[in-house]
Amino acid sequence: MTIDSRQYKEEVCRGYDNAAPGWKKWWNTMEKATEKVSKRLVELTQIKQGSKVLDIATGLGEPALTAAKQVGKTGNVLAIDISSQMLSFAKQRAIGLGLQDIVEFKEGDAETIDLPSSTFDAALCRWGLMFLPNAKAGLSNIYGSLVKGAHFAAAVWATPEKVPFISVPMNIVLKETNSPPPPITPGPFSMSDENNLKNLYEESGFIHPVIERINVVSNFDSSYAFTTFTIEHGGPTLRKILAGQTNEGREQILKAISKGTENYAGDNGKVTFENEAILIVASK
Repeated sequence: MTIDSRQYKEEVCRGYDNAAPGWKKWWNTMEKATEKVSKRLVELTQIKQGSKVLDIATGLGEPALTAAKQVGKTGNVLAIDISSQMLSFAKQRAIGLGLQDIVEFKEGDAETIDLPSSTFDAALCRWGLMFLPNAKAGLSNIYGSLVKGAHFAAAVWATPEKVPFISVPMNIVLKETNSPPPPITPGPFSMSDENNLKNLYEESGFIHPVIERINVVSNFDSSYAFTTFTIEHGGPTLRKILAGQTNEGREQILKAISKGTENYAGDNGKVTFENEAILIVASK
């Protein structure tokens, strides 16, 4: 299915701008689950003191801020995102960590943003590639911004059954609202095929792509807490579906999500999801 790239990006931008308060509220919960992914991406790209780093789709500032700690005052990080509201909080985090002089935040998307040629020693992207309407254009743009021998590492989600904290509530919402499944591409699972992912990298000029998988464990105090997280933290697709519901309809959906996630609750009522991410790294 062909999508209108401009309209799609506008919807994504608006969606994440609206979701930014929820992301800020749940930041600590999600960062506990995902900080090891940021650290591993930095390791895979061999970032060191003095490195110049590009972070694509930084959201609330990751893995840009993890990289900034590694490059130190002699290095620098350019972090881009399509959402100005996400970047606003990312800047606050940078100031709080004393990294504001190391990280520059810039609004834009990977496909069209004007990047300096042959400049960066490493590039990173944590759960952003899957949402590019023209991923090859985005990767080609990143490729051109790297120096020879530089590495680009990204994290994407595995197949839906291996990422229950996304797929379980989404399936419940689709069932409760009789909504058709959203398109695979772009979407959270659009890069879950290893071969397709490697081919995308190679078609964009990168060489020697290597893939590994990492477990991402997300914990919530209760089924109700997870349901609240899902609604407040949800991506554009989920928020769009819920926006069309009456108050009564939303309440019914909340109850269904809460009940549907009880299987992931322990004896203490805490809900735990074990999710799988795919990490890929290649060089220029």
